[in-house]
Amino acid sequence: MPKKTRNTKTKIVEAAWDLFYRQGYDETTVDDIVEQSQTSKGSFYHYFESKDALLGSLAYLFDNKYEELKDKIDPNMNSFDVLLFLNKELFDLIDNKIDQTIIANLYSTQLIKKGEKSLLDNDRFYYKLLRHIVSRGQEKGELTDTMTVNEIVRYYAMCERTLISEWCLSNFTFSLKLFAENNFPKLLSCLKK
Repeated sequence: MPKKTRNTKTKIVEAAWDLFYRQGYDETTVDDIVEQSQTSKGSFYHYFESKDALLGSLAYLFDNKYEELKDKIDPNMNSFDVLLFLNKELFDLIDNKIDQTIIANLYSTQLIKKGEKSLLDNDRFYYKLLRHIVSRGQEKGELTDTMTVNEIVRYYAMCERTLISEWCLSNFTFSLKLFAENNFPKLLSCLKK
């Protein structure tokens, strides 16, 4: 994808999610998104059929966050700690920038949707980065070798979805980031060598 195209789509997605968080999904219009993203309605409709189509773009927003975080990873950090760092940063984003009901809606639509499920797309940057970290962790003897790289990545992603699901089912009565800080290391402890 050409850089200009990617930047336009990124601007639209980031503006939309910022507006959804600040003023709510129902109160946000396509015109609001176009204005905040400093793009055009034609650009918006080039990438998205409607405002509802943006729900599937949350995975894209998460991937942008992971691309940003990739450059912040200390190369000397233990792979297990890198996985915890990525989770902490993602859940901080969800706690502070994503409307809670939209997360719940996204998860429910992914459960009933036929065909492509954006959260499970193995070609996403999220999965590529995790495979890289896990592979290096196994090479350095920091992560278990009793599971394949793909099995570990799948387990990690499943644990993240489990925590998010619990948070949604509990009506968002606690901080997702703090909940993960207390529970995610326990869930991942089986990955340590």
